[in-house]
Amino acid sequence: MQLRDRVALVTGAGSGIGKASAILLAKEGARVAALSRTREQLEETVSEIEAAGGEGMVVVADTSKPDQVEGAVRQVVERWGRLDIVFANAGVNGVWAPIEELEVDEWRKTVDINLTGTFLTLKYAVPHLKERGGSVIVNASVNGTRVFSNSGATAYASSKAGQVAMARMLALELATSKVRVNTICPGAIETEIGENTEHRDLDRIGFPQEFPAGIHPLAGRPGTSDEVAQLVLFLASDAARHVTGTEIYVDGGESLLGLKG
Repeated sequence: MQLRDRVALVTGAGSGIGKASAILLAKEGARVAALSRTREQLEETVSEIEAAGGEGMVVVADTSKPDQVEGAVRQVVERWGRLDIVFANAGVNGVWAPIEELEVDEWRKTVDINLTGTFLTLKYAVPHLKERGGSVIVNASVNGTRVFSNSGATAYASSKAGQVAMARMLALELATSKVRVNTICPGAIETEIGENTEHRDLDRIGFPQEFPAGIHPLAGRPGTSDEVAQLVLFLASDAARHVTGTEIYVDGGESLLGLKG
Protein backbone atom coordinates (compact mmCIF):
# COMPACT_ATOMS: atom_id res chain seq x y z
CA MET A 1 0.00 0.00 0.00
CA GLN A 2 1.53 3.26 -1.18
CA LEU A 3 -0.29 5.46 1.35
CA ARG A 4 -0.33 3.37 4.51
CA ASP A 5 -0.82 5.40 7.73
CA ARG A 6 -1.51 8.63 5.85
CA VAL A 7 -4.60 10.80 6.12
CA ALA A 8 -6.22 12.32 3.05
CA LEU A 9 -8.91 14.97 2.66
CA VAL A 10 -10.85 14.84 -0.61
CA THR A 11 -13.31 17.62 -1.38
CA GLY A 12 -16.20 17.01 -3.76
CA ALA A 13 -15.96 13.34 -2.81
CA GLY A 14 -19.60 12.49 -3.33
CA SER A 15 -19.35 11.73 -7.04
CA GLY A 16 -17.18 11.65 -10.14
CA ILE A 17 -13.45 12.25 -9.86
CA GLY A 18 -13.61 13.01 -6.15
CA LYS A 19 -15.40 9.78 -5.32
CA ALA A 20 -13.14 7.66 -7.52
CA SER A 21 -10.05 9.27 -5.99
CA ALA A 22 -11.27 8.87 -2.41
CA ILE A 23 -11.90 5.17 -2.97
CA LEU A 24 -8.53 4.62 -4.65
CA LEU A 25 -6.55 6.51 -1.99
CA ALA A 26 -8.26 4.43 0.69
CA LYS A 27 -7.49 1.24 -1.22
CA GLU A 28 -3.83 2.24 -1.10
CA GLY A 29 -3.92 2.58 2.70
CA ALA A 30 -4.92 6.19 3.39
CA ARG A 31 -7.60 7.07 5.90
CA VAL A 32 -9.88 9.29 3.84
CA ALA A 33 -12.09 12.17 4.88
CA ALA A 34 -14.73 12.55 2.17
CA LEU A 35 -16.06 16.11 2.06
CA SER A 36 -19.01 17.55 0.17
CA ARG A 37 -22.27 19.39 0.74
CA THR A 38 -24.42 16.26 0.27
CA ARG A 39 -24.34 13.77 3.16
CA GLU A 40 -26.19 11.02 1.28
CA GLN A 41 -23.58 10.91 -1.50
CA LEU A 42 -20.72 10.99 1.01
CA GLU A 43 -22.20 8.10 2.94
CA GLU A 44 -22.19 6.07 -0.28
CA THR A 45 -18.53 6.92 -0.86
CA VAL A 46 -17.51 6.00 2.68
CA SER A 47 -19.59 2.81 2.55
CA GLU A 48 -17.66 1.72 -0.53
CA ILE A 49 -14.37 2.55 1.18
CA GLU A 50 -15.30 0.51 4.25
CA ALA A 51 -16.69 -2.37 2.21
CA ALA A 52 -13.24 -2.69 0.61
CA GLY A 53 -11.57 -2.77 4.02
CA GLY A 54 -10.56 0.89 4.19
CA GLU A 55 -11.26 3.62 6.71
CA GLY A 56 -13.21 6.76 5.88
CA MET A 57 -15.27 9.52 7.42
CA VAL A 58 -18.06 11.78 6.21
CA VAL A 59 -17.44 15.53 6.45
CA VAL A 60 -20.30 17.76 5.34
CA ALA A 61 -19.22 21.29 4.42
CA ASP A 62 -19.52 23.98 1.77
CA THR A 63 -16.00 24.79 0.60
CA SER A 64 -16.97 28.38 -0.18
CA LYS A 65 -17.74 29.04 3.51
CA PRO A 66 -14.66 29.77 5.68
CA ASP A 67 -16.13 28.62 8.99
CA GLN A 68 -17.35 25.35 7.50
CA VAL A 69 -14.00 24.56 5.88
CA GLU A 70 -12.07 25.39 9.03
CA GLY A 71 -14.41 23.17 11.04
CA ALA A 72 -14.11 20.34 8.52
CA VAL A 73 -10.31 20.31 8.68
CA ARG A 74 -10.51 20.40 12.47
CA GLN A 75 -12.77 17.32 12.45
CA VAL A 76 -10.29 15.37 10.38
CA VAL A 77 -7.30 16.25 12.56
CA GLU A 78 -9.22 15.61 15.79
CA ARG A 79 -10.14 12.13 14.61
CA TRP A 80 -6.87 11.01 13.08
CA GLY A 81 -4.28 13.40 14.51
CA ARG A 82 -2.69 14.39 11.21
CA LEU A 83 -3.23 15.42 7.61
CA ASP A 84 -0.91 14.35 4.79
CA ILE A 85 -2.81 14.64 1.52
CA VAL A 86 -5.34 17.17 0.24
CA PHE A 87 -7.18 16.75 -3.05
CA ALA A 88 -8.95 20.07 -3.69
CA ASN A 89 -11.47 18.76 -6.16
CA ALA A 90 -14.81 20.42 -5.35
CA GLY A 91 -16.11 22.57 -8.17
CA VAL A 92 -18.97 23.50 -10.47
CA ASN A 93 -19.27 24.44 -14.12
CA GLY A 94 -21.74 27.17 -13.24
CA VAL A 95 -23.45 29.33 -15.85
CA TRP A 96 -21.98 29.53 -19.36
CA ALA A 97 -23.32 32.58 -21.20
CA PRO A 98 -22.21 35.62 -23.20
CA ILE A 99 -20.41 37.99 -20.87
CA GLU A 100 -23.09 40.67 -21.17
CA GLU A 101 -25.68 38.05 -20.18
CA LEU A 102 -23.69 36.61 -17.27
CA GLU A 103 -25.07 37.95 -14.00
CA VAL A 104 -22.68 39.18 -11.32
CA ASP A 105 -24.09 36.70 -8.82
CA GLU A 106 -23.56 33.87 -11.33
CA TRP A 107 -19.92 34.90 -11.76
CA ARG A 108 -19.42 35.11 -8.00
CA LYS A 109 -20.96 31.70 -7.33
CA THR A 110 -18.63 29.94 -9.77
CA VAL A 111 -15.54 31.78 -8.53
CA ASP A 112 -16.52 31.33 -4.87
CA ILE A 113 -16.87 27.57 -5.18
CA ASN A 114 -13.99 26.86 -7.56
CA LEU A 115 -11.31 29.39 -6.66
CA THR A 116 -12.17 30.68 -3.20
CA GLY A 117 -13.11 27.14 -2.20
CA THR A 118 -9.64 25.93 -3.17
CA PHE A 119 -8.04 28.82 -1.29
CA LEU A 120 -10.02 28.08 1.87
CA THR A 121 -9.32 24.35 1.70
CA LEU A 122 -5.58 24.95 1.48
CA LYS A 123 -5.56 27.85 3.94
CA TYR A 124 -6.88 25.67 6.74
CA ALA A 125 -5.14 22.45 5.71
CA VAL A 126 -1.61 23.80 5.20
CA PRO A 127 -0.71 24.28 8.89
CA HIS A 128 -1.26 20.55 9.42
CA LEU A 129 0.51 19.54 6.20
CA LYS A 130 3.56 21.51 7.30
CA GLU A 131 3.98 19.29 10.37
CA ARG A 132 5.22 16.30 8.34
CA GLY A 133 5.21 17.44 4.74
CA GLY A 134 2.66 16.15 2.29
CA SER A 135 0.94 16.50 -1.04
CA VAL A 136 -1.68 18.91 -2.37
CA ILE A 137 -3.43 18.12 -5.62
CA VAL A 138 -5.70 20.77 -7.17
CA ASN A 139 -8.25 19.77 -9.77
CA ALA A 140 -8.28 22.49 -12.46
CA SER A 141 -9.18 21.88 -16.12
CA VAL A 142 -8.01 22.18 -19.70
CA ASN A 143 -10.37 25.16 -19.80
CA GLY A 144 -8.58 28.40 -18.98
CA THR A 145 -5.18 26.72 -19.33
CA ARG A 146 -4.98 25.20 -22.82
CA VAL A 147 -8.52 25.52 -24.16
CA PHE A 148 -10.36 28.81 -24.60
CA SER A 149 -12.97 27.83 -27.17
CA ASN A 150 -15.75 26.74 -24.82
CA SER A 151 -18.13 29.56 -25.56
CA GLY A 152 -19.49 31.38 -22.53
CA ALA A 153 -17.25 29.62 -19.97
CA THR A 154 -15.70 32.90 -18.82
CA ALA A 155 -16.29 32.44 -15.09
CA TYR A 156 -15.36 28.76 -15.13
CA ALA A 157 -12.19 29.19 -17.20
CA SER A 158 -11.07 32.16 -15.11
CA SER A 159 -11.51 30.19 -11.90
CA LYS A 160 -9.50 27.29 -13.30
CA ALA A 161 -6.67 29.51 -14.50
CA GLY A 162 -6.63 31.03 -11.03
CA GLN A 163 -6.26 27.60 -9.46
CA VAL A 164 -3.16 26.91 -11.55
CA ALA A 165 -1.59 30.22 -10.52
CA MET A 166 -2.39 29.55 -6.87
CA ALA A 167 -0.81 26.10 -7.02
CA ARG A 168 2.37 27.45 -8.60
CA MET A 169 2.66 30.16 -5.96
CA LEU A 170 2.15 27.70 -3.12
CA ALA A 171 4.57 25.17 -4.58
CA LEU A 172 7.38 27.61 -3.87
CA GLU A 173 5.93 28.96 -0.64
CA LEU A 174 5.60 25.49 0.86
CA ALA A 175 8.68 23.81 -0.62
CA THR A 176 10.82 24.28 2.49
CA SER A 177 8.06 22.58 4.50
CA LYS A 178 8.24 19.56 2.16
CA VAL A 179 4.69 20.15 0.95
CA ARG A 180 4.27 19.46 -2.76
CA VAL A 181 1.56 21.29 -4.72
CA ASN A 182 0.50 20.10 -8.16
CA THR A 183 -2.45 20.60 -10.48
CA ILE A 184 -4.30 18.14 -12.64
CA CYS A 185 -6.10 19.40 -15.74
CA PRO A 186 -8.74 16.95 -16.96
CA GLY A 187 -10.40 17.26 -20.32
CA ALA A 188 -13.78 15.71 -21.05
CA ILE A 189 -14.39 13.18 -18.28
CA GLU A 190 -17.57 11.20 -17.78
CA THR A 191 -18.86 12.68 -14.50
CA GLU A 192 -22.01 14.32 -13.13
CA ILE A 193 -20.63 17.89 -13.31
CA GLY A 194 -22.90 18.63 -16.25
CA GLU A 195 -25.80 18.57 -13.81
CA ASN A 196 -24.67 21.92 -12.37
CA THR A 197 -24.04 23.55 -15.75
CA GLU A 198 -26.42 26.04 -17.33
CA HIS A 199 -25.95 27.07 -20.96
CA ARG A 200 -27.80 30.21 -21.93
CA ASP A 201 -27.92 32.15 -25.23
CA LEU A 202 -24.62 30.69 -26.45
CA ASP A 203 -25.80 31.00 -30.06
CA ARG A 204 -25.37 34.76 -29.69
CA ILE A 205 -21.61 34.44 -29.34
CA GLY A 206 -21.18 33.06 -32.85
CA PHE A 207 -18.44 30.54 -32.06
CA PRO A 208 -19.01 27.09 -33.60
CA GLN A 209 -20.45 24.64 -31.09
CA GLU A 210 -19.98 21.48 -33.12
CA PHE A 211 -16.68 19.95 -34.15
CA PRO A 212 -15.80 16.90 -36.26
CA ALA A 213 -15.64 13.50 -34.63
CA GLY A 214 -12.32 12.39 -33.22
CA ILE A 215 -11.54 15.14 -30.71
CA HIS A 216 -10.10 12.57 -28.27
CA PRO A 217 -6.93 11.54 -30.13
CA LEU A 218 -5.54 8.93 -27.74
CA ALA A 219 -8.55 6.79 -26.93
CA GLY A 220 -11.33 8.08 -29.17
CA ARG A 221 -13.52 8.70 -26.12
CA PRO A 222 -13.79 10.91 -23.03
CA GLY A 223 -11.77 9.88 -20.01
CA THR A 224 -13.12 8.25 -16.86
CA SER A 225 -13.01 9.28 -13.23
CA ASP A 226 -10.93 6.19 -12.45
CA GLU A 227 -8.29 7.27 -14.97
CA VAL A 228 -8.02 10.66 -13.29
CA ALA A 229 -7.90 9.01 -9.86
CA GLN A 230 -4.79 7.08 -10.92
CA LEU A 231 -3.04 10.42 -11.52
CA VAL A 232 -4.22 11.71 -8.13
CA LEU A 233 -2.76 8.60 -6.49
CA PHE A 234 0.59 9.10 -8.22
CA LEU A 235 0.83 12.73 -7.09
CA ALA A 236 -0.21 11.79 -3.56
CA SER A 237 2.41 9.05 -3.30
CA ASP A 238 6.16 9.04 -2.76
CA ALA A 239 6.55 8.14 -6.43
CA ALA A 240 6.01 11.87 -7.10
CA ARG A 241 8.31 13.05 -4.30
CA HIS A 242 10.27 15.33 -6.66
CA VAL A 243 7.24 16.74 -8.50
CA THR A 244 5.81 20.10 -7.47
CA GLY A 245 4.43 23.24 -9.12
CA THR A 246 3.41 21.23 -12.17
CA GLU A 247 0.23 20.93 -14.21
CA ILE A 248 -0.47 17.51 -15.67
CA TYR A 249 -3.07 17.18 -18.41
CA VAL A 250 -5.22 14.08 -18.38
CA ASP A 251 -7.29 14.44 -21.54
CA GLY A 252 -6.06 11.94 -24.11
CA GLY A 253 -4.50 14.76 -26.12
CA GLU A 254 -7.83 16.53 -26.55
CA SER A 255 -6.63 19.99 -25.50
CA LEU A 256 -3.76 19.92 -28.00
CA LEU A 257 -6.34 20.28 -30.73
CA GLY A 258 -7.41 23.61 -29.24
CA LEU A 259 -11.04 22.55 -29.27
CA LYS A 260 -13.57 22.55 -26.49
CA GLY A 261 -12.84 20.30 -23.50
